Amino acid sequence: MSKTIAELAEYIAEKNNNVESEIALGELMLKVDAQNIVALLTFLRDDENCLFTQLIDLCGVDYPEREKRFDVVYNLLSVKHNQRIRIKIQTDENTPVPSAIEVFSAAGWFEREAYDMYGIFFAGHPDLRRLLTDYGFEGYPLRKDFPLTGFVEVRYDQEQKAVVYEPVKLNQAYRTFDYSSPWEAAKYIMPEQAKS
Repeated sequence: MSKTIAELAEYIAEKNNNVESEIALGELMLKVDAQNIVALLTFLRDDENCLFTQLIDLCGVDYPEREKRFDVVYNLLSVKHNQRIRIKIQTDENTPVPSAIEVFSAAGWFEREAYDMYGIFFAGHPDLRRLLTDYGFEGYPLRKDFPLTGFVEVRYDQEQKAVVYEPVKLNQAYRTFDYSSPWEAAKYIMPEQAKS
């Protein structure tokens, strides 16, 4: 039997301690402590009234002003009940989050991406290493305190016939954009139009 979102929120809270629920934009969002995430994900996957069998996404969100600066967000789908659910946990830079691989095997790649981009550690992950950046890359590019130009630039040098790492240099001046469509006329007078 498929439940409404409010009924589902009440059912999940009744079966799981320490779960906060909120309905936002037509979707149910749950908040739970990091140490309870594996138990909650297992319940949501296996319970006959939930059956959230697909992990659609796992991602990080950075709030540098908070003590626990990262949210780890899990988006699940129940094909049988045609419902989606979002689970959020909070962690800091040093506290690892339990890996969800034992519940959803797809979590492996998502957790590696969250580690690579944000520096969020996942305890129990069998292969937690960088996924999208280079092996010697320093820092975590999606953190809000990461420099916009990065630290180093990787390029192939024809003279040395090797890949070189150099500090980033901006070779052009700052440009301004008018964000108008290229198919529409500009809202200012072009030099060639001023002549006519």
